[in-house]
Amino acid sequence: MTALALLFFVSAVEAQWESWRGPQQNGVSTETGFVERWKIDGENFLWSRPVPGRSTPVVHRGRVFVIARGGEGVTSHERVVAFDADSGETVWEDTFNVFHTTIPGARLGWSNPTVDPSTSRVYVHGVQGLYRCYDFEGKLLWSRSLTEEQGRISGYGGRTHTPVVDGDLVILSFLNSGLGKQGKGSHRYVAVNKNTGDIVWWSQPGTKPYDTTYSTPVVSVINGIRLLICGAADGHVYALKIRTGEKVWGFRVTKRGFNVSPVVEGNRVFIAHSEENWDSNQMGAVLCIDATAKPDENKDITATGQVWKISGMTVGYASPLIKDGVLYVVSNSGTLVAIDSKSGDQLWEHNLGTVGKGSPVWVDGKIVATEVNGHVHILSATRESCRTLSSDRFTRADGHVVEIFGSVAIANGRAYFCSSEAIYCIGSKDWKGSTGEVPVLPAEASLDSDKRPAWLRLEPAEKLIAPGQSIDFVVKLFNGRGQFVENAKDGVEWTLKGLQGTVGNGRFNVTGAEYQFGLVEARVGDLVATSRVRVVPPLPLSENFQGFKPKSLPTGWVGMSPMKFKIVEKDGSVVLLKHGTHFKLPFQRARVFLGPSSSADYTIQADLNGHVRRRKLPDMGLINQRYELFLLGSRKKNKRKARIVSWVADRRIFKEVPFAWDNELWYTVKFRVEAKGEKGLVRGKIWPRGEAEPGEWTISVEDPRPNLEGSPGIYAYSPDTTSTKPGADVYFDNINVFPNK
Repeated sequence: MTALALLFFVSAVEAQWESWRGPQQNGVSTETGFVERWKIDGENFLWSRPVPGRSTPVVHRGRVFVIARGGEGVTSHERVVAFDADSGETVWEDTFNVFHTTIPGARLGWSNPTVDPSTSRVYVHGVQGLYRCYDFEGKLLWSRSLTEEQGRISGYGGRTHTPVVDGDLVILSFLNSGLGKQGKGSHRYVAVNKNTGDIVWWSQPGTKPYDTTYSTPVVSVINGIRLLICGAADGHVYALKIRTGEKVWGFRVTKRGFNVSPVVEGNRVFIAHSEENWDSNQMGAVLCIDATAKPDENKDITATGQVWKISGMTVGYASPLIKDGVLYVVSNSGTLVAIDSKSGDQLWEHNLGTVGKGSPVWVDGKIVATEVNGHVHILSATRESCRTLSSDRFTRADGHVVEIFGSVAIANGRAYFCSSEAIYCIGSKDWKGSTGEVPVLPAEASLDSDKRPAWLRLEPAEKLIAPGQSIDFVVKLFNGRGQFVENAKDGVEWTLKGLQGTVGNGRFNVTGAEYQFGLVEARVGDLVATSRVRVVPPLPLSENFQGFKPKSLPTGWVGMSPMKFKIVEKDGSVVLLKHGTHFKLPFQRARVFLGPSSSADYTIQADLNGHVRRRKLPDMGLINQRYELFLLGSRKKNKRKARIVSWVADRRIFKEVPFAWDNELWYTVKFRVEAKGEKGLVRGKIWPRGEAEPGEWTISVEDPRPNLEGSPGIYAYSPDTTSTKPGADVYFDNINVFPNK
């Protein structure tokens, strides 16, 4: 009997599509009675609303949820919208600004929302790094700013990851350069408590990432172990124990990162890509991995785990669909291909258009597939052949293409999808079909068969507190399969590393009034777990770097990577140097955040010095409430400027004034934001250090949609001089953050 035959089923009263690949995470709907035909503004076209997006909606309890862009110009923003699934009327909407990213407005709403079926809560991840949880009625329950709290790295392409809900966890991944050992950039997975947003575990299974990616993990049970199957930014597929983040195995596939999400059938994992293969210079592949292969000493199954591989097939964006032993993939050039999942033999191919990025969906013996240039197809697909039942194409009134990048969500006889212009609903107005029975995952191995503790989890795994506060920890024990055994109450040994305070009986009490960053360690026998604790004092904050040794750096500052910064002596003082010693772009730019993302109504001031190198000057400045004020370097002195910006890619707030600053000369920069209600005033002063502060502000701008909070920080950009030569240097001294008067 096959593994699929061992699945048991649960009935659904109303169909749901709560994650972007549906209830089985593989693009399959169990509904019957889906329509065969549709036409724009005609047959089976039910409604549309002018809410543009790139991702896939989700459907839960009669509502459709989408993350999308909104506004124009200075009011541009990202938003989460809930629609009535029947009428398309807006039920609720929440909007939030974009900041600290080079992602342009056309790429907002990249990731997909996710709904927790047990609580009806909605989870979203914005391009600026806002990680948010809403209740069913739109109340914001918790929000984390991953860029400011964890040094999340944003590329310009828009690639952001979709949250995955499992049990009491919500899991997300991203590239970051954050605190402590996480100062070195890598692709990391983080699980948070779905009710509170507190971090439960971190996992870094891979090696150096190649690029930002957006492959969404899937949950599976293989060999009795509940796993998270991930396509990572280092070109590997990984399996992690979902409750602990512990790596089970890795399989190397490509020399770049994954955007395609895996699918699982039984004990086999399927994935695809369109980059260079790790073992040849051929581009692209579709492959099948045996997830039960025995790992070597490095937990790698590359040598033993490959079942079959089709090299040269470029499937780099659309995720596979698997149904009844057939794997369906959409190539980058818009061709739908059917493959026998056991043998890897190609069965047929069918043209959808010219660009394939949306992932196909199976419903009622049909495949619904989108194509970037506005096409939406309903296909009749069998193992032997494929034919088009109906197809139409969206265009604007001026003839321009309406682009579709996402997939469709199927619920109650209807398909919901987004385009660059709107969200749409097609299907049956009076649906007479059935929801079917949704297969659930195989059962895990019985806990009774093994209750021996093999893994320790300390919760929370990370926390930011202020002096005088405390943290209450819970120590949890798991067996070798990653199953929860019990809370450890007795026999726990506690240790502090790099922190001032007391710890015992699960509680850490911090002492001292200064910045701190360190570890709380819990030990039960040979098992050890740690929690990263950041202590940030309230305003005012001050740092002049006196007393720092050359190889030391400020603790508790997010993004303070030793690959970018060091302490040096300059002009008779100890200062912080952002060195231009690397020509790769991620190392040229640095944002460092000094305080909580909830900081508001303050001024930041510091002394800055830019060093010219091979006739190139850096950009250097300060960060206040998600705005940046910096001195813009130029080879020609008369083109140097002072700039205030929020979300530089779309220049939502963008103002420049001429400021012919001299390299090698120290400047004092004062940056103040006063933002309350519906208006914000953002102002900066710049003057040579040692001179009297001028009475007038050097640069000022009003924001009709202000950022109401955000971490104070410093900014530097050291442009490279050639492809191999280092860029210019930036020095910081006398950093002060204080409340506005």
